[in-house]
Amino acid sequence: MDEDLLLMQRVAAGDELAVGDLYDRFGSLVYRMAYQTMPTRSDAEDVVQEVFVRLWRTADRYDPKRAALVTWVMLLARRHMVDRLRRVQARVRAGALEESWSPAAAGEAPHENLETSERFESVLEKIKQLPELQQIVVKRAYLGGQTLKQIGTELGIPLGTIKSALSRALVRLRESASAEESAA
Repeated sequence: MDEDLLLMQRVAAGDELAVGDLYDRFGSLVYRMAYQTMPTRSDAEDVVQEVFVRLWRTADRYDPKRAALVTWVMLLARRHMVDRLRRVQARVRAGALEESWSPAAAGEAPHENLETSERFESVLEKIKQLPELQQIVVKRAYLGGQTLKQIGTELGIPLGTIKSALSRALVRLRESASAEESAA
């Protein structure tokens, strides 16, 4: 029997030594990826713990015919990190939008809220100047929180084309911002 499959069967059965072995094999790899991905060290540590809890709970789903154990572990870790980042960004984005459109928060000077609102409007105006596909991709990716793959699937456009459109849009937006800064 495959060594990886045996390990995951032991993890699924609740064998604490097997969970320790799994962590010893992949803990540093998952942590490195989390440390590079997550905003803080604390978030990275939390993610590692959450990933290994998820691995323990889903150990019975591991199939060595579909993927090597390292691949399965890293895919699960990546999915978990992406989900967590999306949840955090959705909360931040929702809060930022509420702040930019609502009366000034308590203790905040009214002119600071106005500046935020004006900057947001300025960015939206710059996005409106982009070609249609670039506008759609930027709005869906950054304001809608969709992945590029989701956007491509919904629009029926190849992923490479979506990536190129986003790349070109970001270059144009940076150039526009740079030109605006030099003019000021």
